[in-house]
Amino acid sequence: MSNFCKISFPGTDYPPLTLQLYQNLSEHLTIQNSPVLFGCRTGICGTCLVEVVGDIPPPKPDEQEMLETLAANHPHARLACQVDVTDNVEIRRNIGF
Repeated sequence: MSNFCKISFPGTDYPPLTLQLYQNLSEHLTIQNSPVLFGCRTGICGTCLVEVVGDIPPPKPDEQEMLETLAANHPHARLACQVDVTDNVEIRRNIGF
């Protein structure tokens, strides 16, 4: 098993990133290397709402509460600032939430 995960951004010109397992996305994504915008980076503003496709841990209760408000019927919706990567993932912005 690899100690690294590939983070890709389909439908964009941003190249994939490689992060070590269990890294928090918000600590590594910037306006220069991803299409994800961040506001508070604490999970309360909803600016970083994205679709994440891949095997990652489920949202914690505080994030889940925000997701129920922002994207109730989207099972792959996540707040990028709250995601710890544990596998290769695809991140999509602008998915019609």
